[in-house]
Amino acid sequence: MSVPPPRPAHNRPALIALVCVVALGCLALAWWQWERFESSSGTGQNLGYALQWPLFAGFAVFAYVRFVRLEREAEEPAPPRPGKAEAPREIPAGILPDRPEAAKSDDPETAAYNQYLAQLHASDIDAQVRTAGLHSPERNAG
Repeated sequence: MSVPPPRPAHNRPALIALVCVVALGCLALAWWQWERFESSSGTGQNLGYALQWPLFAGFAVFAYVRFVRLEREAEEPAPPRPGKAEAPREIPAGILPDRPEAAKSDDPETAAYNQYLAQLHASDIDAQVRTAGLHSPERNAG
């Protein structure tokens, strides 16, 4: 059994048909808005839409052409770049500012306050453990 030759990815009849239907639909809507503009109840808004719909049709065609170009570029192997290193680069020293370091404080008031905060945290954790029922001698007798 022979394998059929692969057809190019940009030759997709369903996608081409979709683009044609969208473009023709947009042009039909532009014609309809133009007819509404020329009628006795037509307004400037109808004229704006009549001029806008062909732009949408053009965008559908543009998007398809761009899609095909991107697909072709993805299929082709990328040429090697001379002079470009593939290894990750590091940020040179001295570009970023140095991080400030916290000053060591020998202040007895600050040390006492930090100890007080640590005791509050420990008692809060202990209360949460007791509330959850996890503080029993059977479980902690390790």
